Amino acid sequence: MEHITETPTVKAPAERFTGDVYLNPIEAPADPARLAAALVRFTPGARTNWHSHAKGQTLHVTDGVGLVGTRDGNVVLARAGQTVKCPPGEEHWHGATDTTLMAHIAILVGDADGDGTTWLEPVTDEQYRTALATAGR
Repeated sequence: MEHITETPTVKAPAERFTGDVYLNPIEAPADPARLAAALVRFTPGARTNWHSHAKGQTLHVTDGVGLVGTRDGNVVLARAGQTVKCPPGEEHWHGATDTTLMAHIAILVGDADGDGTTWLEPVTDEQYRTALATAGR
């Protein structure tokens, strides 16, 4: 057993996120399990770039209200205590609403080359506004 008492908070890289996003790593992918997990905090309006995960991703919202959007225009409004699963290879993004902070635990299974995430272009302001409207915000 290993007791990890604290992981430092780091600012998420601007090339993968819009707005202020903060990460606390929980677990990095390593053999044999290759589990990756992090607590991710989004300020209002902050969001990830478009991305996908080779083996999918599970997002468990711990605080606030957030959005998860897909390329086909599907948008899920997720509140504290709710979980959203993104299937393998699905291009998606996630972040806070425009008025509320959102924190989630992001969980995925990596592969031999890392966490299996393919990062893409930023979500535009227009795409974000459309997602807010679709979610009824």
